[in-house]
Amino acid sequence: MLFSPQIPLQLEPPRPDRFDEFISGPNGAAVEAVRHLLDEPGTGLFLSGPEGSGKSHLLNALCHAARKRDMAAFYVALKRLPEEAAAGLEGLQVLDLVCVDDIDRAAGNAAWEGALFRCFNEVRAAGGRLLVASREPLASLIFDLPDLASRLAWGVQLKLQLADDDGKRAIMLQRAHSLHIELPEDVQNYVLRNSRRDMASLLNVVEGLKNAAFSDKRRITVPVAREVIRALEKKTGPK
Repeated sequence: MLFSPQIPLQLEPPRPDRFDEFISGPNGAAVEAVRHLLDEPGTGLFLSGPEGSGKSHLLNALCHAARKRDMAAFYVALKRLPEEAAAGLEGLQVLDLVCVDDIDRAAGNAAWEGALFRCFNEVRAAGGRLLVASREPLASLIFDLPDLASRLAWGVQLKLQLADDDGKRAIMLQRAHSLHIELPEDVQNYVLRNSRRDMASLLNVVEGLKNAAFSDKRRITVPVAREVIRALEKKTGPK
């Protein structure tokens, strides 16, 4: 079971991320620590890193791994939820794993801080596992509830680094493979030179190339990549 039916919090469907789809690069030690969290009841891990470093992927991958082992797991991304959803965190101590993404969004919000503090206490007391992700290291977060920071410091703290160009290329190729398309080397080079540099933008380009290949029946070339990047820039602005 991935989510407990007793919990009223409405969530988006779990992402299909897997550990074997994650390009570790300089983050090998952090990835292994996340993997092994399922083997350590009553433990916690605080994962920080900039946007695009793979935090959400790892949280969702751990939930998937838990499900494969018939463990009850829960994932929530705070940036997608209104303040009134905080009450939905009650009762999570019945689960084997609780993953909370974007906890930096809770700083300064009394409802979320209080709900998270109670949730983390209950999970720890019940021997559950806790994986929390933030864009900023724990020491940089300013909570109105000091005890929440103390509770988050209960476990190991690890920081993810952004992939270098080789890592970004590998991630793009892996996503292309999962979408059943091929990215010629000249297209890879063009995208890396001309698109926004963050992984979310690069993967959006790959998705756009997939649409061009399947929907428009076009071969993936540099001119097609240029069109895709320009179309995305109209939505988000130039790099």
